[in-house]
Amino acid sequence: MVSNRCKMMVHDELKKLGLHYFSLELGVVDIKEDISEEQRQAFKTSLVRSGLELMDDKRAMLIERIRNVVIELVHHTEEMPKMKFSDFLSQKLDYNYTYLANLFSETEGMTIEHFMLLHKIERVKELILYDELNLTEISYQLNYSSVAALSNQFKKITGLTPSFFKQLKDKKRITLEEVGNM
Repeated sequence: MVSNRCKMMVHDELKKLGLHYFSLELGVVDIKEDISEEQRQAFKTSLVRSGLELMDDKRAMLIERIRNVVIELVHHTEEMPKMKFSDFLSQKLDYNYTYLANLFSETEGMTIEHFMLLHKIERVKELILYDELNLTEISYQLNYSSVAALSNQFKKITGLTPSFFKQLKDKKRITLEEVGNM
């Protein structure tokens, strides 16, 4: 689950099956009842119809949790934490960062840092399109050291300057689910 829309879809599917949960977070649901194999298969099938999947593999679930922390932090938090991201992620997931980084790179074919960078650039595009913040405010909100640092990364990833992107008529954005999968 990478968005609140996904959470709502999972909530609805659980409700249809008469299942209750303790918590429903991005990528993780803690179901109250012991569920039968038939209920599990029905849930899995309903998720697939909704474009989602049920994960049983612990490594895949940890990768999904890493992805969800990045997405939550970049797209749904007003201000990035001032601590190093590696420390933040280790603390949030209660795993050694080196283990998380190696697992993510091995599985996803890119580093966690690159995945986060791609999401930050998508967030910059979004904030530019909203036209409520200037580049200085955007760079501060996303914890860049300066507007120049933001602009350099933006150009490196998109091939465009933020100013030129703002002037484009057809502003190319991608869905959160597609970031890092292209």
